[in-house]
Amino acid sequence: MTNKEGGILYLIPVSIDQNSKESVLLEKHQKIVKDLDYFVVENAKTARFYLSALKLHKPIHQLNFEVLDKSTNEEEIKNFLIPLIKGFNVGLLSESGCPAVADPGAKMVALAHQNNIKVIPMTGPSSILLALMASGLNGQQFKFHGYLPSDKEERIKKIISIENESKKNNETEIFIETPYRNQHVFNDLIENLKEQTKLCIGLDITSQNELILTKNIGDWKKEITRDLKNKPCVFLLQS
Repeated sequence: MTNKEGGILYLIPVSIDQNSKESVLLEKHQKIVKDLDYFVVENAKTARFYLSALKLHKPIHQLNFEVLDKSTNEEEIKNFLIPLIKGFNVGLLSESGCPAVADPGAKMVALAHQNNIKVIPMTGPSSILLALMASGLNGQQFKFHGYLPSDKEERIKKIISIENESKKNNETEIFIETPYRNQHVFNDLIENLKEQTKLCIGLDITSQNELILTKNIGDWKKEITRDLKNKPCVFLLQS
């Protein structure tokens, strides 16, 4: 479908639980997605699996996919805008959750604005916001830090820094981690945060194994060691 005034970049949310075959899209948004021929995706395999479940109006192999991940450079992304400039609508998909939030798709959204391309976000799940909603921590003032440093010494410095920031600003501090490093981060949090600081972990959000649990550090220390390795996790703390 082409538009004389230029194409629209649709930001299409994907199920956080990648084992889920259910669409997270509203019915009105599903109708839009079914008419798209061009997609920019973080992971082509995940995108094809998700779109196939929508029972599109055309075979999946007839669709056009471009991959935008953390290694994609700006010149490549500029080429992804060509269908939009020609008047075709394009869908942007993250590997899971909402595109452009803690996601390389933000680079394409920025370029779209620079080129006066209309951007429309679709309603869908964000593990960051879902964890904040369920944490019981301050939802009026909060900050997302992305990933903590991979080096242990630097990570501990960052943990102490954001704990101080939380107390000073009365805000919730939110961060995520690569699943294989979750356990190391959790252990560093338990060992270095103050006893009364509240820590929430959000595990496998939207899946059947979902767990969102908030305790102060003193109570976390009393727990039997919790296994967080290789599970999608969001961390939130408030001092």
